[in-house]
Amino acid sequence: MTKIKFCGLSRPCDIAYVNELRPEYIGFVFAKESRRYVLPETAAALRPALGGAVCPVGVFVNEPPENVAELLNGGVIDMAQLHGQEDEAYIQKLRRLTDKPLIQAFPIRCAADAAAAARSSADYILLDSGSGGTGKHFDWSLTAEVSRSYFLAGGLSADNVAQAVGMARPYAVDVSSGVETGGFKDFEKMRRFVQAARGEIKWFSF
Repeated sequence: MTKIKFCGLSRPCDIAYVNELRPEYIGFVFAKESRRYVLPETAAALRPALGGAVCPVGVFVNEPPENVAELLNGGVIDMAQLHGQEDEAYIQKLRRLTDKPLIQAFPIRCAADAAAAARSSADYILLDSGSGGTGKHFDWSLTAEVSRSYFLAGGLSADNVAQAVGMARPYAVDVSSGVETGGFKDFEKMRRFVQAARGEIKWFSF
């Protein structure tokens, strides 16, 4: 079954939502330019309330690897998602600082982008539209170029996630703005997303 990641959590009620809905992953955004940015101290305060089966991921954009490793090794997060221009040298430096799993994100605009993403040495890759939470998705047919498991992100919502899962067959789906109202996580939208992603709401092609 396709796994689920809710990204951009920032409030105690967000943690309560995911504890009830039980996605496999959640994301704390540590990129200061994002409107979903949370202080490391905020994430550390929220982490203890998170259900044990849910993996907390930290989202970073060109953050010094020492800062990323500190949050990983300190137990605030269990995985790091690299969403900037981090290259292979960056990944190798981070691996010398921590043994925690890494996700590398790639904007997908053409088949060559997808093929390049597949060559990443990160533990996981994430394929995105590259537009950063704008609600737009890329051409999912491009995922045919990817022969390894991946997170699918960009423009997902309860209205299209079943279609995305059916077409792209991702390891996991990652959503943020698609489950928000007024810039904050909306429990009902999150619930509908989980139902659709897990096949409780079917997608039909006519």
